[in-house]
Amino acid sequence: MGLTQHAHAVSMIQEIGNLMLLRGNVGRPGAGLCPVRGHSNVQGDRTMGITARPRPAFLDALERAFGPRGFVAPRAPGLDTVDTLHALRDGRVTALVALGGNLLSATPDTAVTAAGLDGCRFTASVATKLNRTHLHPGRIGLLLPCLGRSEQDVQAGGAQFVTVEDSMSVVHRSQGTLFPASAHLRSEPAIVAGLGRALLGEVLPWDELTGDYDRIRALIADVVPGFADFNARVRTPRGFVLRNPARERDWAGVGGRARLVVNPAPDLRLPPGRLRMMTIRSHDQYNTTVYGLDDRYRGITGERRVVLMNADDIDALGLVARQVVDLISEWQGEERRAARFIVVPYGLPRGNCATYFPEANPLVPLGSVAAKSNTPTSKSVVIRVVPTGS
Repeated sequence: MGLTQHAHAVSMIQEIGNLMLLRGNVGRPGAGLCPVRGHSNVQGDRTMGITARPRPAFLDALERAFGPRGFVAPRAPGLDTVDTLHALRDGRVTALVALGGNLLSATPDTAVTAAGLDGCRFTASVATKLNRTHLHPGRIGLLLPCLGRSEQDVQAGGAQFVTVEDSMSVVHRSQGTLFPASAHLRSEPAIVAGLGRALLGEVLPWDELTGDYDRIRALIADVVPGFADFNARVRTPRGFVLRNPARERDWAGVGGRARLVVNPAPDLRLPPGRLRMMTIRSHDQYNTTVYGLDDRYRGITGERRVVLMNADDIDALGLVARQVVDLISEWQGEERRAARFIVVPYGLPRGNCATYFPEANPLVPLGSVAAKSNTPTSKSVVIRVVPTGS
């Protein structure tokens, strides 16, 4: 995420790829590229086709598998997260179904996101825990609690397990052992199947699929490349590793040779008195879930509303350590203010500062995104730091 959340993120990653190719590192054990996601199964979502722009080959495979039941894959592009937030803001999306997650706290421009959710005619959230998104349900809101991955999932076919794909492209089992928090909790597949039946009719044998997840995996094996014999392979002790052509130095998919990409260097100069802010996570935090106010990584205890700054920048701006300040982001003539942060000297390069996520999300403009990927620029927000009350 430190690389992806910049306006020039794609070109930066391409240049890292260039360097690795020139050094001969790609395909060399222990020396190649390894994109580490924020948590396991972010990668698995994409492998299973969870994207706003699925490839035609994937849609063709879906239609071959489900076409006999009347299913036709939609070919028009969908909306990624940022585009969805724009559509919520503009009233073009008025119904939202969320499978887990905390949309309000995980996305930029918190006030804009909250207003978009409030303007919905209908929202439904499938979740294991309450979060801030659920405080903005729109006109009609449903909370659908589901089993957590740590809880036992017993269906008509017996005890079930799900699978995850970690950042190393390893697909393995995940089976809960705890007694469910309530006997009334449904599994996420059962809830999704119920929604599918209500919206699409009997395009799938919903009861058979939710009664035995092996049946779901058998369909995945028919549709998704690399998942042949899915049920057998995932039952091996450590699961299985998906094929990676670059690891095997197989460049057939790009014409037989790896390709270098040339990008212009970005202009990173800042106006006088400005800093480049990045949002970060603390030690006592998992995604948007904050477990405590201590950050063992950086020696901070009892507080999260802090701004980490280089000591020379603190002096140059006429501030002192532990002073309470407001942060003001600047984007295309608009200003956003987050109040009452404590100045903490920290060993950052001059011109840079750091704040915690999601507290500083209100400063991240929805319109500031990475070229080509549309990822919010949460690691590159131009701000002013001013004493609170000024």
